[in-house]
Amino acid sequence: MNKKKILLSAPYLQLALNNYQQIFNNWNIEYILPNIIERMEEKDLLELENIENIDGTICGDDKFTKKVIDKANNLKVIVKWGTGIDSIDKDYAATKGIKVINTPDAFIVPVSDTVLGFILNFARSIISSDKLMKEGKWSKLRGFTLEEKKLGIIGLGKIGKEVARKARAFNMEVIANDTAEIPETIINELGIKMVSLNELLTTSDIITTNCDLNPTSYHLLDEEQFNLMKKGTYLINTARGPIINEKAMTKALENEKLAGVGLDVYEHEPLPVNSPLRKMGKAILASHNSNNSPKYWDYVHKNSIIELLSNLFDKTLSWEDIINV
Repeated sequence: MNKKKILLSAPYLQLALNNYQQIFNNWNIEYILPNIIERMEEKDLLELENIENIDGTICGDDKFTKKVIDKANNLKVIVKWGTGIDSIDKDYAATKGIKVINTPDAFIVPVSDTVLGFILNFARSIISSDKLMKEGKWSKLRGFTLEEKKLGIIGLGKIGKEVARKARAFNMEVIANDTAEIPETIINELGIKMVSLNELLTTSDIITTNCDLNPTSYHLLDEEQFNLMKKGTYLINTARGPIINEKAMTKALENEKLAGVGLDVYEHEPLPVNSPLRKMGKAILASHNSNNSPKYWDYVHKNSIIELLSNLFDKTLSWEDIINV
């Protein structure tokens, strides 16, 4: 079996590498294992030693731009660990005969759980109450029940639909907006109403973004959109940071147009230590980790390895084929 060289830069797979190292050895795979904090930028990839010799990669949100693809001139397959491939120039990769593969719908359950977690924290003031108690205070903060509020979902894909199902279980009124036409059967099944983006922004009490990042959704929520929102709206983003203009959002928090934000993603990651969001009590912040789940991580680890080896060796492989080589 010919030796293959890969770049293994997906942070979560790096953490679990001991579980799969023997598989790579058995398949005669030599891997480059760079130190990753969040992702590799274009500059990091261009400076990577031996990038021109790699046959494939299992990557995170690394910036595979035209320059990187040109330099990695032996590259045959880019396997994105997870779902979003907006950091990869897949059209240019296709012109070079490079396959770009992901694991669709991998994190529907954990991400939708995270959205509901943010909503419940805002509704019941859980984090704020805990902070006050630990400061020695005894304050009865105001809250609300979910059935009192209207939830607006921007992007009714697989995750958006699951958020709607879970929100309806709490008797929330749910409205949604999507650029694609949603079948009436799905709308009726979910018990929701499809509305224009402007109506969603002006009437929702809580807004969650669950759309893909693409040229049409970049800064989809900007100063104009924040001005349309009701005073005291809550905003949640577990999709992609650049969907929201962070400066405009911060301003909306400062002038109390927004009552709070729940963020797992940011325009620049990791979130800079001097970001004003880090000092704002109305912002609940997480570190791009809403996919956190042993069950679903394991599924993506295995599927990513299956896709990598199947394409490197030009054969259709199952997990049993891979572990029994």
